[in-house]
Amino acid sequence: MAKKRQEDPPKGLAPWMATFSDLMNLLLCFFVLLFSMSTVDAEKFEELAASLSNSFSIMSGGAQAIGDGVLISNGVSQLNELADKINNMGYESEEQEQDDAITEVKEEQLAETEKIAEEVESLAEKNNIDAELDVDFNGQYVTLTLNGALLFDSGSAKIKEESMPVLDKLALILTKYKDHTIEIEGHTDNVPIHTSEFKDNNELSSFRALSVFNYLLEVSELDPVNLKHSGRGEYVPVADNSTAEGRMRNRRVEIKIYSNLLD
Repeated sequence: MAKKRQEDPPKGLAPWMATFSDLMNLLLCFFVLLFSMSTVDAEKFEELAASLSNSFSIMSGGAQAIGDGVLISNGVSQLNELADKINNMGYESEEQEQDDAITEVKEEQLAETEKIAEEVESLAEKNNIDAELDVDFNGQYVTLTLNGALLFDSGSAKIKEESMPVLDKLALILTKYKDHTIEIEGHTDNVPIHTSEFKDNNELSSFRALSVFNYLLEVSELDPVNLKHSGRGEYVPVADNSTAEGRMRNRRVEIKIYSNLLD
């Protein structure tokens, strides 16, 4: 009796290898798609990853996919690491965008205050009060500084008549920026005072700021809603109080024009 011819083994890959290859291709396409996105929504990504994991029965250990296969187990671990990296990329991207936006706003504020400072200096020169006015700026406001001796007698909060023309011209300049918040600050040196009118430097600086505030409102069209005043006493010196020159510089009134971009 002739021997039965042995059947040839099936050609091609084992069936499980084809399934595994399809799975890996699908996962590769999925993550390539994620990387191609400009931004990653971490919450949506986690939902998709969970859905994909459930669909292919890949758990954290890989046991439900094909027993205790090391390859799948390692693959899931790498996928988890990749997911963490993508999530971090999304957070870092958002933080970078926020930092860039803050930097852009600061640069715009600085450009605005620099422009105002240049305009004020030019107008002060045209009105011949540039010698009585120091102009400075930062990213928040422009500071106009008037020497206290120009405006007031020692220990007094009454504006000198001879300084009124300077304030009149300054009021015209400030009217150009009446839609900005404008703050008037009174400052003193650290020499203690106690008079029948003011008990200390805090009160003196506050009343001096108030005097300038009231005067500017009387002679200009400044909006009192945008105008405020405060007394800072001796606590914000700009020079050394141990010298006469330093104390003279510290006795001052500052007018700050704030950037409209701060809001």
